[in-house]
Amino acid sequence: MSDTTIKTEILIHDLKVPISVIDAGAKSLLNRQESYGPLTEKQVKVLKRIIRNTLTTQRLVNDVLELGRSREGVMILSDFPISSLVTGVLMEIFDFVDPDVAEVIRKARDYGELEQAIQPNNTRLSFDPSVWKAKVRLDEVKVRQILRNLVINAFKHRASVVDISGRIVEKQLILNVSNDGRGIPLADHQRIFETYFTRGSSIESAIRSHGLGLAGVMVLLKDMGGVLKLNSDDGKGAEFIVTIPL
Repeated sequence: MSDTTIKTEILIHDLKVPISVIDAGAKSLLNRQESYGPLTEKQVKVLKRIIRNTLTTQRLVNDVLELGRSREGVMILSDFPISSLVTGVLMEIFDFVDPDVAEVIRKARDYGELEQAIQPNNTRLSFDPSVWKAKVRLDEVKVRQILRNLVINAFKHRASVVDISGRIVEKQLILNVSNDGRGIPLADHQRIFETYFTRGSSIESAIRSHGLGLAGVMVLLKDMGGVLKLNSDDGKGAEFIVTIPL
């Protein structure tokens, strides 16, 4: 690892402390009004926005650190059920998109209740009961990061619907994430996995979809011996298929 890489990762790691302080401070103001004084409706709205964005920043910092560990060949294997992987990813995403839905997801007791919780947001699951309950032995942090990036990408580009499905075939975990958005022309298939590439030419488009997510997915999958396949064309939505050896 180069000196520059080491310094960068130390800097990223050091960001975790001030981010946590900001998060704790905003939550204290919001949740301990008897100590800090009452808040107006506008102040509550601003504090909730701060908390959502610190959560996003914390995840970005953790994702970058995980990419660094992956490049160094660090794998932390554990046994975990597919159900907790998918539920955890959905909670993370809806914590930012719609905290009320995230709370319903958190309380869901089974697959059916989880489906009902996300259905109003046009998010669909398709898992065989045996796969949903199955345990796999992989690096859970990396797999969760891969799935989260793909689902966030699907949310960004959908017209209305996001589908998440999975199966286990010949000792391989296969995850599918698709959306019904405008799709990706065949000429752009390779380019969308390149760091910083994003479809659309406007600054606003680049800010909303900076193009790092799919590049990160490719790095993590390569280090785990997995592959990512894309099925899409202009105007036909997009399906990303992840295959990871167990």
